[in-house]
Amino acid sequence: MTNASASPQETARSCLAIVLAAGEGTRMRSGRSKVLHEIANRSMLGHVLAAVQDAGATAVAVVVGPDSEMVAAEATRHADGAEIFVQRERLGTGHAVLMARDALQREENDVIIVYADTPLVSTVTLAQLREPLARGAAVVSLGFEARDPTGYGRLILEDDELVDIREHKDASEAEREITLCNGGLMALRGDVALAILDKIGNANAKGEYYLTDAVAIARQQGHRAAVVVVPEEEVHGVNDRAQLADAERMIQGRLRKAAMVSGVTLVAPETVFFSHDTRLGGDVLVEPHVVFGPGVTVDTGAVIHSFSHLEGAHIAAQAAIGPFARLRPGAEIGVKAKVGNFVEIKNAVVGEGAKVNHLTYVGDAGIGAGANIGAGAITCNYDGFSKYRTEIGQGAFVGSNVSLVAPIRIGAGAFVGSGSVVTEDVPDGALALGRGRQVTKAGWATAFREAALAAKKK
Repeated sequence: MTNASASPQETARSCLAIVLAAGEGTRMRSGRSKVLHEIANRSMLGHVLAAVQDAGATAVAVVVGPDSEMVAAEATRHADGAEIFVQRERLGTGHAVLMARDALQREENDVIIVYADTPLVSTVTLAQLREPLARGAAVVSLGFEARDPTGYGRLILEDDELVDIREHKDASEAEREITLCNGGLMALRGDVALAILDKIGNANAKGEYYLTDAVAIARQQGHRAAVVVVPEEEVHGVNDRAQLADAERMIQGRLRKAAMVSGVTLVAPETVFFSHDTRLGGDVLVEPHVVFGPGVTVDTGAVIHSFSHLEGAHIAAQAAIGPFARLRPGAEIGVKAKVGNFVEIKNAVVGEGAKVNHLTYVGDAGIGAGANIGAGAITCNYDGFSKYRTEIGQGAFVGSNVSLVAPIRIGAGAFVGSGSVVTEDVPDGALALGRGRQVTKAGWATAFREAALAAKKK
């Protein structure tokens, strides 16, 4: 028996990964395939494909159901060169694996079989699933110690060697006391894989071909079977929305722990949500209730204040974001720059030390180092048909409630007076005013109130 806490061994053995993604997923109650549903902003299929490739798979075969073009497209997007095979009749897991017969016939050294709806399996576990094959085992099953084994297949061991997998309904009373259960994932030695798989029959109540029969068949053929034991979380399957939410909770726990171990401070970890690809530098501070969408990198010493939402953004060292800030794709925040409360940045560069502190929208723009953008200022970047760019020079000062109508350039060191609507370029060092002149009428308000009150009494 192999324990998954050990580190995986490097191997030069070739490996075919067969990913089963043909399930209908009716319990999801969804118009799209179950395996396309996401955790940590990546599809379950995407997570599994990333894991098998990181574990050393040299070839990938994905078995999909009929009319599953979107699943096939997702597979090839995440695994360049993946072969797609279609299971037109759903006759069990053994039948599904044999849909990839053309790939199996190449007899890669190792074959690993994984499920696209088991997205939490780790690269380390998949690498360890292969290790007994290099030592002569023909079949390796992934097992776990179940908190409640009811309904799971039991792994039957004799002298620490796997001899069979017994389905719960077929297990004796003594076998039902076993808590070591079948996690579903399996590895086979490539030179004997087809000989074993072709012997799987369907003489059972459902008339299906069960992959679990491979263990007994391998033993009948004189081969050895082994088991690798992992935590139950690793084999968490997703069949409905509740289990999807459980998977999200589990992966967020992993991501939060990894962030803190790497030197990130999470003030209230359970309130922070990461994407699978979030990258945080050392001494980053993340306050409560922050959401990281895909494609966010935060460099050393930056602070992300509460209730901020970031996606597709790069935050440089010692910058400060939020609270209540929104960074959209293309946001580039410079060193020691500040993006404050109720500010939205989209496809824009905020230069080193620049400040965008309050109630502001900056889209399709460049803000020079040390510039200051006042409260309520906006870049008017869209005319209903096309997007236009705003460039604000180094050290410029844009007053409150200013509308900058793009395309436009505000020069280095220039000032734009509060309340202005600016439609023409402003030279370096100039002052721009684009507002009506104030008119004050003495006594007007008093006369207005008296007249209004008199009219109301009539």
